[in-house]
Amino acid sequence: MNRFFPCILTLALGLSACAPVGPNYASPGIPVPDAWNASLQAGLDKSTPQIQGWWRGFNDSKLNKLIALAETQNRDVAIAAERVEEARAMRGIARGGLAPFVGAGGRVSRERSSEALPFAKPNPTNFYDSHIDAGWEMDFVGGLRRAVEASSASLEAIEEYYHDTMVIIYAEVASSYVEYRTIQRRISIAKSNISKQAESVKITSGRKEAGLAPQIDVSQAESNLATSRALIPQLQTQLAATTNRLAVLLGRYPGSVVSLLGSSDDIPNPKRSVSVGIPADLIRARPDVRAAERQLAAQTAQIGVAKAELYPKFSLSGTFALQSIDSGDFLSSQARAYSLGPGFQWRIFEGGRIRELVRVEESRTRQALATYEKTVLQAVAEVETALSSIRYESARSNHLDKAVEWSEETVTLITKNYTEGLVDFQNVLDAQRTIFANQDAAAASEGQYAINHIALYRALGGGTRMQSAKAGIDKP
Repeated sequence: MNRFFPCILTLALGLSACAPVGPNYASPGIPVPDAWNASLQAGLDKSTPQIQGWWRGFNDSKLNKLIALAETQNRDVAIAAERVEEARAMRGIARGGLAPFVGAGGRVSRERSSEALPFAKPNPTNFYDSHIDAGWEMDFVGGLRRAVEASSASLEAIEEYYHDTMVIIYAEVASSYVEYRTIQRRISIAKSNISKQAESVKITSGRKEAGLAPQIDVSQAESNLATSRALIPQLQTQLAATTNRLAVLLGRYPGSVVSLLGSSDDIPNPKRSVSVGIPADLIRARPDVRAAERQLAAQTAQIGVAKAELYPKFSLSGTFALQSIDSGDFLSSQARAYSLGPGFQWRIFEGGRIRELVRVEESRTRQALATYEKTVLQAVAEVETALSSIRYESARSNHLDKAVEWSEETVTLITKNYTEGLVDFQNVLDAQRTIFANQDAAAASEGQYAINHIALYRALGGGTRMQSAKAGIDKP
């Protein structure tokens, strides 16, 4: 045995050092455009984007507080973090397959054999047994190493999915907050117009009583006022839905975030200068793109795991035991028993099942590659869409601001002319409806402009580090 064991160990180490079967992974080079297709408006440039903590550029302390709460309280974030822990444990399981296993056991029993059998033992008999078992599967063709490679890449992918969850949550909280402030602004505008329309009712009523205006002027003024008042409950319904959505994002029950939000109609304004970089930056910044690449790496390793089943598996096992029928002899040298030696197992014929399993993994790898390519295409498209949305919403907002200015002047002139009897009340109604619609549209456009910036930051992978965290889950 003194020479037998070193020879076996040397053979095992030599076999385990062989190159693993299956393809070695290389990150695919996917060509991306050199520049964005959407024309860059003033305030957008090609410098490297600073997307970590982008929401601070809105200069809104309440938004910053909501983001901080979502980081620690959001349930989707908690689920994603636990999935990372699960993946780490799975990698540990895969790594454990490379190491030998050692087990121990023992028993004490009292047995009685049939005395009618030849060579019957004395009855009854005590039996004492204690043993240590050990075994090691020698990773000759590298199937176990490929399994570790696959689990490590899967862990990295799930870490990136955690980061992608954070990107989504940051954007959802910020968008919901902007929407909340936008609705508050629209309610404020509606109340202001309702107040002015109520004055018109008084004016028409006074003119009717003085015989200067017909009843139809009063009826139209009352109808216009009631229509405007009807908009308030609709906006309040939207405000409640937005509040409840924010509550869920913050891991709270509806109604518990009203005090955090407060009462304000100030819509957060994004920084006018935004860096978008170049499309190649997107592959490094977006966690969903990085996750798709890591999934491709994991799936590539699975080909090697499947191919390893085509080859014999070698193992080294041994047992050392103490066995005796007399407790006094249990620790003596005569009670010792052992076995040690190599073994192998080979699935020689299974009707082509193993080769078909290899084909399955190869097909899944091609699917993973196509998924990765699709993810890159979608990422570029989302940035392009966000850039175009910012550009065109900015132009729309400017036109609406001018429309509001002209509407305000029109209302002033028309109201004066009506009180002087120079125009009929229909002109006043048209002017009031127009300014209300323009003011409401301008407020909605201001909010949409901010939301479009949030969509751009989300499309750029905003809120996470440029590289995946290998040692832990990082936060901005």
